[in-house]
Amino acid sequence: MLSIDPIALTERENYKLLIGSIIPRPIAFVTSLSDEGTLNGAPFSYFNIVSSNPPLISVSIQRAVGEQKDTARNILHSKEFVIHIVDEDNVQKINETAASLPPDKSEIELVQLTPVKSVKVAVPGIKEAKIRLECKLEQALELGGEDGPGCDLIIGKIVQFHIDPTIYQKGKIDPKGLGAVSRLAGINYAKLGDIFSIERPK
Repeated sequence: MLSIDPIALTERENYKLLIGSIIPRPIAFVTSLSDEGTLNGAPFSYFNIVSSNPPLISVSIQRAVGEQKDTARNILHSKEFVIHIVDEDNVQKINETAASLPPDKSEIELVQLTPVKSVKVAVPGIKEAKIRLECKLEQALELGGEDGPGCDLIIGKIVQFHIDPTIYQKGKIDPKGLGAVSRLAGINYAKLGDIFSIERPK
């Protein structure tokens, strides 16, 4: 086994080890509103469940040279956002939203995604996602970085679920119908593979 001290590595070298090791990673497509009303959309793969009671999710938004990304800045100001699960049908357009745009330009408009009104937050979602989660900011933490924060860890409370009825039955979501995709390293993604079951010990 190789034994590597992360302190001896550059940020980029640590990044490559992390994204190559922690796979597959679910992808959140996050919509947020700027103070001027621009609908921002961006994908993030540092994303997961925090709690089911109450329903909380986390998204870690890395900073670029210490500067907050539009998504983090918007969420911290408005205290609201919408999470969408990235799937096989929308991943191509979602990938295009990762392009660097000025804060007053909408990625949603750029790639021609369809905004839809939310129920409990002011931030619109997008129609092209089979699952979207309206969220209110629960907590935000500035973490990492030697010369200042390296990321904004956003913890959101889900206040409304929206689920395509074709993938929902008896309180459960059909994983094959959802067709969620995951992030690997580099330009690589993965589809849901074989599903197997293991009984949990009592």
